[in-house]
Amino acid sequence: MKEIQERISINPEIRFGKPCIKGTRITVQDVLGWLASGMSTEEIVEDFPSLAREDVLATLAFAANREESTKILISGI
Repeated sequence: MKEIQERISINPEIRFGKPCIKGTRITVQDVLGWLASGMSTEEIVEDFPSLAREDVLATLAFAANREESTKILISGI
């Protein structure tokens, strides 16, 4: 969790408050999309020199943490 707080920030004045890599305008969603499209961590870091491998890992940890805390409500049963 500490790694996430050190590398991910949420600021309503940057990218409409989406979670971003600190010091950049690159969102967690951007990084997850790149990974989902088949880019490797190394390719992302090469294409975006402002990012470090640890930033990419922090986005995965952030997404995993958010997924863990997501609850689905089923109605109509």
